[in-house]
Amino acid sequence: MKAILIPVKAFSRAKARLAPDHNDGERAALARAMCEDMFRIVAQVKGIQRVYVVSAEYHALSLARQVNWHVIDENEQISESASVDAASRQCAREGVKALLRLPIDLPLITPSDIETLFYFLEAPPSVVIVPSLDGTGTNALLRSPPDLFPSHFGPGSFALHLKEAEQAGAKVAIVRNERIALDIDEPKDLRAAAGRVSPHSATARLINQLQLRATD
Repeated sequence: MKAILIPVKAFSRAKARLAPDHNDGERAALARAMCEDMFRIVAQVKGIQRVYVVSAEYHALSLARQVNWHVIDENEQISESASVDAASRQCAREGVKALLRLPIDLPLITPSDIETLFYFLEAPPSVVIVPSLDGTGTNALLRSPPDLFPSHFGPGSFALHLKEAEQAGAKVAIVRNERIALDIDEPKDLRAAAGRVSPHSATARLINQLQLRATD
């Protein structure tokens, strides 16, 4: 069984590195917009049997329930890695053989980008990794089995995940995809996405609003 896991941080605590340019309300609104867009994209992905959402964020869990996705409701989030690892173990117990972790802050991603990642996955133990734009982070991580090795999301995660995969004896595919590689962490990322994100998306509308406020 193939599945996708989407961890969602509480919107009120999201995107702290944007704080120099955007207040709490703006950052929360951006996180909500990106979450809605990611859910819309994932809903169009073919060949996936299940989608899991792990979060303590009410709006994200509510959206997931509306489309009958599997919800893992957290009382608190210690870290993204802890959330993903706990959810991955649950997915493995429920029969998932290959699990793709996707964050919500990939505004350029398309359904075909996601589908393609599964083509690179070999027989277990195996892993597919999409690095961030600067080559140091991990923007997509597909593992078979789901709990193949611990997660290390954050600074330097790409090298740490490669090391874990090697220690687990896994076959590794590194996929470089510029749309998946662009995540929103800093003001420069918002600027890079502004001219490329789908104009019909919630994220595009929010970015336009933020730009208008900045010029007031």
